[in-house]
Amino acid sequence: MALSPTNDAALLQEVDEAVRKDRLDTIMQRYGRWIIGGVLAILLAFGGYLYWNHRQEVARGEQAEQLIAALDKLQTNQPRAAASELEKIAAEGTPAYRAAALMQQANIKAGAGDLKAAAALMAKIVADTEVDRSLRDLALIRQTAFEYDTLKPEAVIARMKPIVDARDPASSWFASAAELSASAHYRLGQFDQAGALYGRIAKLPDLTRSLQSRSVQMAGMLGVDAVADRAADSVAAEQKGAASAAPKTEEAK
Repeated sequence: MALSPTNDAALLQEVDEAVRKDRLDTIMQRYGRWIIGGVLAILLAFGGYLYWNHRQEVARGEQAEQLIAALDKLQTNQPRAAASELEKIAAEGTPAYRAAALMQQANIKAGAGDLKAAAALMAKIVADTEVDRSLRDLALIRQTAFEYDTLKPEAVIARMKPIVDARDPASSWFASAAELSASAHYRLGQFDQAGALYGRIAKLPDLTRSLQSRSVQMAGMLGVDAVADRAADSVAAEQKGAASAAPKTEEAK
């Protein structure tokens, strides 16, 4: 008697499952050890990454505590103990904490009048490619400030040029770099360039009062009316804000 369609479907399904099982058995016989080894390797690598990441977090926390302890010792007049902590962080710390420790060591040297040693410590940060660019720029500015009296004005301008000329994004240290560069231009008798830089500094928002005052005065002395420029920028900003708010007001109506 012929099989019903239902029985044919069941038979085909059993055959198909048998074929798949046979293929799987063949694959496992040929490549089973490699597949299991690969899975274990992936699991071990992932576990190693999690452990490494955890150790990095722990190390950063320890370094933060060490840096805070060193700063506390400086404030309580324990320079030797603070220097020992800073040296350890500078030698073993992650790039950011290493740079912070070196900067603090440089500040201590500068405070003691040893500007040459302070500049050398800043130069270490500048040369450390593992340190973030923004921190290296700050270190270069500080190094240049420590060495300013021994450098030719052209050298100061050349050092600061990448920071001063940065546009997108503009350097967060532009004001400090531009002031050093403007002063160097002034020493060279390049008063137009110096005045333009002082004018750019004076127009920046969120300047310290002392830097803004210096910049406005120097720009004015060199023929740049930074006060008028700043006022014009403020008016333009207000008009732009009012124009952008107008469509919202119309929508509200």
